[in-house]
Amino acid sequence: MLWLVLTCLGAHAWAGQVAGTVMQLSGPLMARKADGKVKILAVKSEVEQGDTLLTEKETYALIKLIDNSEITLKPNTSFVIEQFAYTAEQPDGDHAIFSLLKGGLRSVTGLLGKRNKERFEMKTPAATIGIRGTTFVATYEPSSAPSLPTAQAPSGAARAPGLYVQVLDGLIHVTNPAGTQNFAAGQFGFTPSVQQPPVFLPANPGMQFTPPPAFTPSTLGGPGATAPGKAAAIDCVVR
Repeated sequence: MLWLVLTCLGAHAWAGQVAGTVMQLSGPLMARKADGKVKILAVKSEVEQGDTLLTEKETYALIKLIDNSEITLKPNTSFVIEQFAYTAEQPDGDHAIFSLLKGGLRSVTGLLGKRNKERFEMKTPAATIGIRGTTFVATYEPSSAPSLPTAQAPSGAARAPGLYVQVLDGLIHVTNPAGTQNFAAGQFGFTPSVQQPPVFLPANPGMQFTPPPAFTPSTLGGPGATAPGKAAAIDCVVR
């Protein structure tokens, strides 16, 4: 019984640990806490483990995590910080587990991902994204209509439901029970569900990531990128 009480207390303390800070906002951002309470966030608000971050239809939100990584959430995104722990002197304690439930994000690797890249996971309903020192964009389209019979995503607004990825720098691997695929800088990928393996797409399937100009980092490397010297803005996503 004592062990059970201590375990529960430890889990509660873990859920409340500070993971990062809101650096920039273009609209409303809410955090659903681990205890179910909802909090409206502002610039300089802290985000914690266990938080589900929710952006409104015109909101981009730049979150700087404590390892100097950055996540920029797109509008209409739901993103969960399941676990995030980083201490400069304790690399064995590194943990970074996120869930993108709906919407999209851009993610830029920080110190944790550089020294313990195998401890970074970006989960989605269709697959899990791992990194190899990376800047990437991910979008998850929830299923509102039947998926296509094959893993081929149409371009434009009528995209099939599923996970779409774009690598801006470095390498990611996308894994689900049906298979694993690596994607390098300049490549696009897609998987509709856990039943179909990730595949390459020959061109941009209509993914857009256009935060306000103040958000745009020198590391973006795509449409809307600014000249070197500006602070990086990052992605991460939603539910």
